[in-house]
Amino acid sequence: MIHRLSLLAALVAAPLWAQERQSHCIAIAESAPGIDYLHRADWRAPLPDYTVRLSYIDHSMFLLQAPDGTTALTDYNGYLGTADFVPDVATMNHAHSSHWTISPDPRIPHLLEGWGDGAAPTLHAEEVGEMFVRNVPTDIRAYDGVERYGNSIFVFEVAGLCIGHLGHLHHEPDAQQYAALGRLDVVMAAVDGGMTVDLPTMIRTLERLESSIVIPMHWFGSYTLERFLAGISESFAIDRRQGSSIEVGLRTLPDRPTVVVLQPAFLGER
Repeated sequence: MIHRLSLLAALVAAPLWAQERQSHCIAIAESAPGIDYLHRADWRAPLPDYTVRLSYIDHSMFLLQAPDGTTALTDYNGYLGTADFVPDVATMNHAHSSHWTISPDPRIPHLLEGWGDGAAPTLHAEEVGEMFVRNVPTDIRAYDGVERYGNSIFVFEVAGLCIGHLGHLHHEPDAQQYAALGRLDVVMAAVDGGMTVDLPTMIRTLERLESSIVIPMHWFGSYTLERFLAGISESFAIDRRQGSSIEVGLRTLPDRPTVVVLQPAFLGER
């Protein structure tokens, strides 16, 4: 049985984890007119103001880049490609070895573990450059039943956007967890349908979140991806991309909730 996080329920009602900065995502979002996405650009190129670049690297690892040059990696597993690149922030989850590493690059200044000690969650609220990074703990399946607080949904607040990475999600968030997430404009979601949550649960979760952009991750070939796309196509538009990156801002969100399919690519020297 998945335990409800009563701690988070209390924290939603109070100042978020007592940090000075408050989340602007924990609110009801007002709808705004959307236009087409900005054009895809090289991951080393500078960004315009109020724009975030998201690059799909591999499996469930993404690079997020802010206009001021602040960078974050999600579900960091130690291998990014041939580029000698050090992010400002790296988050990890430990449901499987492909989502974390026991030997992270020691040059990373902010390494955020997404799991607790089984008795209490690990809570993060880090302000790094233009990014505010926080997490909402969830439970994961374990050999002896359930590991409480074994996964984190990390939320990156940057350039006015709220970007969520669901990690290795094993159950639908409960009411308190949905409230703690708040508005998510962009969400990266595992769509394998087995190692994480089943597809009906993931689709139900994404429909509840009502994010403008969903980026599938954790898919193992075309069959897995197409099965997810077929299941969600009634409620989301589908936008297939040939590249691994998109640039998006509040003014470039689509009018209709859209699944944007990116092709994973490791970071190269160019």
